[in-house]
Amino acid sequence: SECWWVGQFLLNCSFTRISTIPEDISQIAVTADFSYNNIKTFLCSEGRNEEWMMKHLNLSNNLISELTLTTCTNLPILETLNLNGNAIHTLTLDMPTPAHGSKKYRTVDRLLPALKVLSVERNNLNTVPRGLGLLQSLQTVHMSSNAIQQIDPKDFQNCSQLKAIDLQKNKITKIHPDAFRDLNKLQVVVDLRENALTIPLPQILISLNFFRLEVYLSKNAL
Repeated sequence: SECWWVGQFLLNCSFTRISTIPEDISQIAVTADFSYNNIKTFLCSEGRNEEWMMKHLNLSNNLISELTLTTCTNLPILETLNLNGNAIHTLTLDMPTPAHGSKKYRTVDRLLPALKVLSVERNNLNTVPRGLGLLQSLQTVHMSSNAIQQIDPKDFQNCSQLKAIDLQKNKITKIHPDAFRDLNKLQVVVDLRENALTIPLPQILISLNFFRLEVYLSKNAL
């Protein structure tokens, strides 16, 4: 491929016009940059049984429209995943149970167990991805500049380690009062700037009185 190494552990494949992830990626890469290419799909473990030692993966500014993270069983120490600037309208973190057409969802064991930062800015999401709570180490989620319309009570369910949420520049009109109820470590910021909120700050944020919690609400219709 046209990728090159920067030092011993950083693999740079940006601006190489590749459309798929090269099959010969060394599993010793700690940081891999695939930004600004023509990648349309990304299947973590397709044809790759060995575990990657990757901690930082940059897939920003590509052509990805749908992404399933349930196949990412070979990235046990990945800490940051950058998906900014794609065309993602569907981000799947759990899988529907196939039995008898049931709409129940089953959990995925060891789904990116070390992931701390997930960035999905400037995409086409109209809902918060289902199953964020499966990312048990997740601390920060960036979802600004999408088309998310409301925050439901289960959107951040089981996100027990979450400290910061960035939802600015969406189309949010409604936030369920229980949306942030279980986020006991949320202490940095909830960014809701430039949305379409017409109701006051959700009572749950006021009543919990989080230590050092910052909430940004400018450029709404409050």
